[in-house]
Amino acid sequence: MIMHPGVLALITGSLLTSAMILYAGWYGVRILRNWDLSSGSELQLALEKRTYLISTLLSYALGFELVSLFLFVFTADRLHLLFSGAMCAAGTLNANGFGYPLLILKLVNFLFAGIWLIVNHADNQGYDYPLIRFKYLLLVPLVPWSLLEFSYLFAYFSGLHADVITSCCGSLFSLERPGIAGDLVSLPVKPMRLAFFGTLGATLASGLFSWRSGKGFYPFSILSLATLLVSLASLVSFLCLYIYQLPSHHCPFCILQGEYHYLGYPIYATLLGGGLAGMGTGFLHPWRRRGSLQLVIPKLQRRLAGVAISLFALFLVIAAYQMVFSPFRLGE
Repeated sequence: MIMHPGVLALITGSLLTSAMILYAGWYGVRILRNWDLSSGSELQLALEKRTYLISTLLSYALGFELVSLFLFVFTADRLHLLFSGAMCAAGTLNANGFGYPLLILKLVNFLFAGIWLIVNHADNQGYDYPLIRFKYLLLVPLVPWSLLEFSYLFAYFSGLHADVITSCCGSLFSLERPGIAGDLVSLPVKPMRLAFFGTLGATLASGLFSWRSGKGFYPFSILSLATLLVSLASLVSFLCLYIYQLPSHHCPFCILQGEYHYLGYPIYATLLGGGLAGMGTGFLHPWRRRGSLQLVIPKLQRRLAGVAISLFALFLVIAAYQMVFSPFRLGE
């Protein structure tokens, strides 16, 4: 399994990313302890020069972290052909005990990486390093998470063996299945549908208000996170049923396959992108009055709000289209 091109790309990229984040984290501790812009000391000058290099390296590393989530799921889907019982990425991830914890780790790191890139972009717009301490403080929890992700990634792929008989997605995402998957499947349809459209509607309304007025970014940020979580649960609970046109197929991974026109990729890209952009507005909000960023952050917040609104609206169109034009009708 290690010699599969997708696996090699993921392991190599994760190793390099972890190494760069570890180095940046060590350097970030020095910045947190010694940064003093008013000082003209040799140490301060060295820190100022090095931070440009660190920011550039991290931008590439964390950019790969964003892309690697989709590459990981794509690779897991392609590997399902090697395992008896697997029908999609769900079976591949279940082939050993590291698969699903690794997926959760990659989701968490996706959000961490995206938020850091947003904060770093804002910091680079200021002439006096206004967010230097904050962005390196954000980097501190990312260091152990990235190292843990690499450890799980290597353990997962090195532990895959073709003679393993794994479970199909039909049994993994069923009412009889204990655990989170079974709990999501068993969620009542009508309340979930109300929660889905309610959170999306509230988020779009809040986003439009923030985009037009430049206010209310904290509520919009919280609603964006709520929409992300509720929508992921809704995909398993009822949205996938309209795509598959089957009353009992709740798998959130089969929609990534060609049989369903790879619909899962735009669904997850718009949902995750919208959630990340919306959350980013809230992370920037405490610094909108900070020195050289007084004009930068309000514009950046409105731009992020516009991106989040567009992506959430596109996600809503995709989901509503499946529900309205699918010949399948879900009983209450």
